[in-house]
Amino acid sequence: MDLQENLKRAALVLREADALLVTAGAGMGVDSGLPDFRGNEGFWKAYPPMARLGVSFVEMANPFWFQRDPSLAWGFYGHRLNLYRRTIPHEGFRLLLEIGRLKKGGYFAFTSNVDGQFQIAGFEEDRIEECHGSIHHLQCSRPCSQDIWDARGVDPDVDETQFRARDPLPRCAKCGSLARPNVLMFNDWDWIPHRTRSQGDRFSRWLEGLSRSGASLAVVELGAGKAVATVRMTSEGVVRGAKATLIRINPRDYDVPADHIGIPFGACEGIRRVIESMPR
Repeated sequence: MDLQENLKRAALVLREADALLVTAGAGMGVDSGLPDFRGNEGFWKAYPPMARLGVSFVEMANPFWFQRDPSLAWGFYGHRLNLYRRTIPHEGFRLLLEIGRLKKGGYFAFTSNVDGQFQIAGFEEDRIEECHGSIHHLQCSRPCSQDIWDARGVDPDVDETQFRARDPLPRCAKCGSLARPNVLMFNDWDWIPHRTRSQGDRFSRWLEGLSRSGASLAVVELGAGKAVATVRMTSEGVVRGAKATLIRINPRDYDVPADHIGIPFGACEGIRRVIESMPR
């Protein structure tokens, strides 16, 4: 099946479905101008001091830095928090939200991104699962309790030439220890998961409701690569045995299971091309 036929088929699925699930990986944010951390070269281009230190993204996204070098840890995560706050989500978010709002079965978003872009774009808070947590929420780094709190009012002062945060660094209100983002990092045994688990419970109930009603579902996956395959596995798990079709939009890894649809574009262009292919 050629590209134009795939676009037309995806457009028909998207128009006719009773509900919409958007699943998104790191590639979703690239069209909004967010850095691509794929491979060391992409990470080091965005964070030159890490290149000088020879520290990879996997090594930097590790909770031990909050004990070993708090200024560097909050330089990295503080810069990202500040960046995500000022980033404007690309048009693809709006186009998907408009479609989702029209569906009788509603919409849901599942993402491995911690950037809060779905909320900024207007997706309802109770219609989003952030499986790796959110940089817009904090927790104690010890942790002294299971508390998770909103990062509003926390404005890290980051020297962007060195990616180091200046004092005062965010602190836990209960015990005074260093605070950290409520983000699932690598080798992370202290992440507090109950906020994400509550989101996952809502997602599961939504899917169960669609299944009971016999509703059809369009799953639009954007920018989800194979290196960390959580989003791809979730998309394929949802459509397996369900009345659902997967539309996988990815410039490289667009291969799909049989009878589903692969679109070889970036997130914003891909969803725009699909919508432009909708019958009038």
